[in-house]
Amino acid sequence: MMHQLRIYEIFEHNKAAFHARFRDHAVRIMKRHSFNILIMWEARTRDRTEFVYLLEWPDEAALTERWASFMADQEWSGIKERTAAEHGKLAGEIQSRVLRRTDYSLQLCST
Repeated sequence: MMHQLRIYEIFEHNKAAFHARFRDHAVRIMKRHSFNILIMWEARTRDRTEFVYLLEWPDEAALTERWASFMADQEWSGIKERTAAEHGKLAGEIQSRVLRRTDYSLQLCST
């Protein structure tokens, strides 16, 4: 198993629209493409608000294939288009990090 951390810059003026789109549409469509979302957070730094979530993947090939199928999903494309037309740009910078567990992390975390 491997994990992926996704960090989206979101904007205060349309944050509710971003969350509604993710909650009501992205999560459902991601599940259809076999995404395994473990947890979601909102974080605030001095300069910006972020939406952060953690995904679990069986391997890197699954990550690549499933993201490609999600990004090509016609329903998702339409929803993004409609919500952007209604609320403006909902996300700024998007960061993605693939996390690989160290061989000693389970030892340290279980003590």
